[in-house]
Amino acid sequence: MTFPSWSLTRPLLMAILEDRLSDQFVAQLVWERLGYRPSSAVDGLWRAGPQTPSDWGEAFPEAPQVIAMRPASVRLTRSIPKPYKQLLKEQLHFTGYRIGELYPRRTRRATVVNWLLASLALEGKPLLEEGALPPLLEAPADPVQGHPGDPPVG
Repeated sequence: MTFPSWSLTRPLLMAILEDRLSDQFVAQLVWERLGYRPSSAVDGLWRAGPQTPSDWGEAFPEAPQVIAMRPASVRLTRSIPKPYKQLLKEQLHFTGYRIGELYPRRTRRATVVNWLLASLALEGKPLLEEGALPPLLEAPADPVQGHPGDPPVG
């Protein structure tokens, strides 16, 4: 498997915001960019690798569910450098969710997208306008529960 497995494109990031991809898939996009790698065991876990920033590897030796786990989401938010905190608005023209759409899963997805945009900016790479997309899901009927198989949000 090569990393990162998916290029960051405008349609991919919009699919995250529109809740059309599983939380697990979204978390994996972050894990890859933080240097986590699938373990060689058959346990399905991702573990910190040599490229994982030490503060992440120490806090989370196993890749954290960045949407389900509040501490991981908070760390992700705090790791976005101040000059890049508004990239979600500036590059995707995202104005946020409406009052009836404010659920921790969705706001944490917005955090992930902003973090992914910041990671691109820090690498000096542009946001691609098009590219491959994984199969898209229907937005979940219950945005609190998410997609089948998504870990519960804490």
